Amino acid sequence: MGLFDDLSRFLENRLEEFLRNNPHLELEALLEQLREQEEDTLKLIADLRLQEKRSQEEILSTAQEIQRWHIRVQKAKNAGREDLATAAGEREAALLREGNQRWGHMQGLKERINQSQELLRKIQQRRQEVQAKAAEAQTARDKAQTQQRFETSGWSNKTSNYSSGFDDLEEKFRSWETQDELEQMKRNLGK
Repeated sequence: MGLFDDLSRFLENRLEEFLRNNPHLELEALLEQLREQEEDTLKLIADLRLQEKRSQEEILSTAQEIQRWHIRVQKAKNAGREDLATAAGEREAALLREGNQRWGHMQGLKERINQSQELLRKIQQRRQEVQAKAAEAQTARDKAQTQQRFETSGWSNKTSNYSSGFDDLEEKFRSWETQDELEQMKRNLGK
C-alpha cells in the first residue's frame, strides 16, 4: 500500500501545485464543487418536502382515527358498555400519543427544511462571489494577453523592417530548432 499512498500523495501535490500556478482553474473547480453542493441541497429539500407531505397525510389519517374512536367511546358509554368504552378510550389515547409523535417528527422535518434552505442561500451566495472572482480573473487574464499581444506585435513591427531574406532565415532557424527539440524529446523518452 505504501507505493500507492506515495503515488497518491505525489499526484495530490502536483495537482495542488498546478492549481496554485493556474488560479483560474482553481476557481473553476470551486465553482463546480459549489454547483454540486447546490444540486445536492436542492435534492435534499425536495426529499424533505416529500417526507413532510407524507407526514401531514399520516397526521390527518391519525386525527381521523382519533375522531372515530372518540365517537365510539361516547357511543359505548351511552349504551352502558363500560368495558367497550374503556377499551375504546385506551385506543384513542394510544392514537393521540402516536399523533403527537408524528407531529413532532413533522416539526423536525420543517426545521430541517428551513436549515437546508438557509444552507442553499449560503451556497448560492458563495457561488456568486466565486463567479465574480472568476470573472475578475478572466478580465485580468484577457488584459494581460492583450498587453502581451500588443508588446509582441510592437516588437514584430519593429523587426519587420528587415528584408525578407532575414524573415526566411528566421523561419529556417525556427524549423531547425523545433526539429532539434523534437529529436531531443525522442532521445529523452527512449532512455
